Amino acid sequence: MRVLLLGAGGFIGRELFAALTARGHRVVAAVRDPASAPPFACEPAMAIDMNQDVEVAAWLPRLAGIDAVVNCAGVLQGTRSQSIDAIHRRSPIALFDACARVGVRRVVQISAISAERAAGTPYALTKLAADDHLRASGLDWVVVRPSLVTARGAYGGSAALRAIAALPFAIPVPGDGTQRLQPIHIDDVARVVASAIEDDRLVRTTVDPVGPDAVTLRQILEDYRHWLGFANAPVIPVPRWMVKAATWLAERFGGPLNSTALAQLEHGNTGDYEAFRAATGIEAIAWRAALAAHPAHGQDRWHARLYFVRPVLRWALAIVWIASGFVGLDGLRQWTPLFASALGVPLVVAGAGLAAACVFDVVLALLLVRRWQPRRLAALQLLAIAAYTATATVLWPSLWLESLGPLLKNIAIAAAALALGAIEEER
Repeated sequence: MRVLLLGAGGFIGRELFAALTARGHRVVAAVRDPASAPPFACEPAMAIDMNQDVEVAAWLPRLAGIDAVVNCAGVLQGTRSQSIDAIHRRSPIALFDACARVGVRRVVQISAISAERAAGTPYALTKLAADDHLRASGLDWVVVRPSLVTARGAYGGSAALRAIAALPFAIPVPGDGTQRLQPIHIDDVARVVASAIEDDRLVRTTVDPVGPDAVTLRQILEDYRHWLGFANAPVIPVPRWMVKAATWLAERFGGPLNSTALAQLEHGNTGDYEAFRAATGIEAIAWRAALAAHPAHGQDRWHARLYFVRPVLRWALAIVWIASGFVGLDGLRQWTPLFASALGVPLVVAGAGLAAACVFDVVLALLLVRRWQPRRLAALQLLAIAAYTATATVLWPSLWLESLGPLLKNIAIAAAALALGAIEEER
């Protein structure tokens, strides 16, 4: 079959792309940025923007020659550039209506087991709205609502859990850590999706893929730590008010936590495994068996340890650049005559050049906070550091021998910028 896969560049989407392709399907990867599409595709990637593609007319030409649609696009929390209502509700509804108009009968919607009104989050409510619209349609629909999806790689919630488990000295858990989940491995989710598009067994049903083990958050964290190969550490309950305060700060300063994840976790992510097995015929792999079947390697430990280091590195660099900019602006009167004399240029030229450099430093800080194009931003920082260092070397080479090493520190700052550029992108 020729399958249109929305969200093919995401965590679940890339795995589904590989699984469906391996089964002989021709999968068209629909992604916001074609550069993020899975490699080795037999079909060209399709550029979409679910923030804007909210009308039926936008989807009609994209469905030409398509036999089935799988929608696994989603965001956990909206941002200025990502409308959760458009991505979860308006755009999928337009897509479903377009499918009905052109005769693409089979539509698989990847939702979440916590997409319920009682959860009350924008994530849950927008997902539920699209699910309900699809269920009310005349299409041959299947709504797939997995619990926590685990895989060899990690992203989002699973990445955060691994990072928490890898923290030194202790493992913090929100509340008492008794929140329950039923992790389901991506291979079993892929089998559900394949069945949903290949036969009629699941047509017009809502399937909740869950694993056979309902485990607490505390147990998941302890198991992840053991899987990563780190020594045992005590589990420390964190009061909910402290967790909420941490998520509030993270949301405003670019940290790895958010209130939606916390709310969805507290709502619960468990289902009926026996009902899932009866509906699909799938014997899902158990939680610990999945970990044992996919042992951790060095890169897994790197990723877990760097997860919380990354925002620290980002803000450390931002502070350096913004301090450099404002300190420089404050010292313009002192430094302008020195530069004018050393370079042999008029005072106004030297002052303008210094002011421009200071403003550029502040701009770099703002771009870091906004997480703008990490690789390009790393290159800009390296160019700025190289230019400042070269200028200072030519004008005042003795700075290399200063006891506090004002120029030697540039080497460490350059290395930090390079490291952040390498790890900042999540996909």
